[in-house]
Amino acid sequence: KPNFGLSGALAKDETTGNSYKGVVLKFTEPPEARAPNTKWRLYVFKGKEALDTFHVSKQSAFLFGRNETIVDIPVQHPSLSQQHCVLQYRALPDKESGRLRCKPYLMDLESTNGTFLNGVQIDPARYYELRKGDVIRLGGSTREYVLLTENTTNA
Repeated sequence: KPNFGLSGALAKDETTGNSYKGVVLKFTEPPEARAPNTKWRLYVFKGKEALDTFHVSKQSAFLFGRNETIVDIPVQHPSLSQQHCVLQYRALPDKESGRLRCKPYLMDLESTNGTFLNGVQIDPARYYELRKGDVIRLGGSTREYVLLTENTTNA
């Protein structure tokens, strides 16, 4: 009796599937994905101590997670997933002018312990538009990622 169920073989295929360095990715970039013109930064804090700065404007997506083989922003807290969430830039029409505007979005990749935006847990597999000054926290980690633009003096 034939089994017509999904095998996952296409996803694992390097040329046709959604894999990178031999690892199947939990997300696919949307057709509207673009690298932004705005120079965005992620400032990492633990309490009041600044730990790191990530320049997140050189490509259209930045993957957070514990799998250092494939992620762009490695996070090592034990409560976080291998592929935890993604910062995705999308060029969508502006509601007022109709012109394309490239904005940052955050999507939780069905992580075990969730992703928090400004203290509120976001739903998995759904894009949330980010704004300058937004604070991202992952799972049980106390590190906070603050999204700002280049030359920002206050949020």
